[in-house]
Amino acid sequence: MRLVLASASPARLSVLRAAGVEPVVRVSGVDEHAVTASLPDPSPAEVVTALAHAKASAVVDQVAAEFPDAVIVGCDSMLWTPGEHAAELVGKPETPELAAERWERMAGGTGSLLTGHALLRLRNGTTVAEHSDHLATTVRFGQPSRAELDSYIATGEPMKVAGGFTLDGFGGWFITGVDGDPASVLGISLSLTRSLLAEVGVSVVSLWNEPSAERNGVAVSE
Repeated sequence: MRLVLASASPARLSVLRAAGVEPVVRVSGVDEHAVTASLPDPSPAEVVTALAHAKASAVVDQVAAEFPDAVIVGCDSMLWTPGEHAAELVGKPETPELAAERWERMAGGTGSLLTGHALLRLRNGTTVAEHSDHLATTVRFGQPSRAELDSYIATGEPMKVAGGFTLDGFGGWFITGVDGDPASVLGISLSLTRSLLAEVGVSVVSLWNEPSAERNGVAVSE
């Protein structure tokens, strides 16, 4: 049994590795704009969940050939922020100018980071079960100075991540707090993933790496 991560996100990979799972990474290449455009008047939660499901589904054929008994997890995150006239659901800023504009609006306020999760269970190369859900986590933003914001945008990081910020990178200097699951802000909630695994009949502990002798308090000589 292998866990397949349908994402190129280094943060999601890092979260899973730190939690004892070494996933197989297969990048979906899904056209997110096309998926979103196909949804009739979706709620923010429906958008991120549909995107997560599309990413997991896109790698099924490839995974089924390589790992016929596996679970595939797809994730997508977007930031739900208040706007001047209405709230806005945003993904990755496409330009430095847009990243700066969003940060100027977010600074000193809060946003809801929505992360959709989709889990597909493969048995003998066939999808036998699937479940999807989402999680919302409130992020409280600090107020970087103009010089700090310019320097942050110059790193290129904001354009690579949902909402234009990170918790575990340069952006972490400008986050004052998180209400909810911090791992979901990194892109994948361990608690929600565990629940979805249970829904498809997989115990998370079956995916853990074998503990090393050193972890068990036994020195290993080479």
